[in-house]
Amino acid sequence: MAIVVTKRKPGLTKKQKQVLDYITTFVDAFDYTPSYEEIAQGVGLSSPSTIYVHVVNLMNKGYLTKRWNSNRSLELPEDSRSASVVETPVLGYVAAGLPIEALEFPESLGLPAAMIGKGETYVLRVKGDSMIEDHIMDGDYVIVEKRDLPREGEMVIALIRNSEATLKRWRRSGNKIILEPSNPNYTPMSFDSNEVVIQGVVVGILRKYRK
Repeated sequence: MAIVVTKRKPGLTKKQKQVLDYITTFVDAFDYTPSYEEIAQGVGLSSPSTIYVHVVNLMNKGYLTKRWNSNRSLELPEDSRSASVVETPVLGYVAAGLPIEALEFPESLGLPAAMIGKGETYVLRVKGDSMIEDHIMDGDYVIVEKRDLPREGEMVIALIRNSEATLKRWRRSGNKIILEPSNPNYTPMSFDSNEVVIQGVVVGILRKYRK
């Protein structure tokens, strides 16, 4: 994948930049543009019509173009790439449900530098639905910054008893570590502090949709 570095055009609002960064990330990873509904879900907005307004503004500012009579009509001009693309390793799967072992296999995704964590960063693919109230679904990719000291309530990759990895929110309760799901169908898990090692903190999410 070619790495393109250009200077960002002025005049983007925070939300416009978020929409553009999501579209850029999606295209770099999957080679086609997302729909308005997919963009809305990806950036945490409820209305595709709101995305339409942002897309029109991005088109007027020269960051996007549109092909007519096409299912996925948005296009990214080469000079709309606002940051270098960083090839980020996909290390395997992590459970958002019952803990399972994370598997390693050779793969990578191209991510804009803005989505990379402050430290070493890697990607895991999610299996399960225990984090759906945090908008993380089965098959999503989570972007993880390698860090072993999370803040209270952060979403983490936790290695349990040195054998099983799971995706949950991290909390302390006295001498216990609580790993909390975001789905009422699952119950929090409690462990002694020496049973849990934090392998990283989630800093982003990427969802692939079928064409």
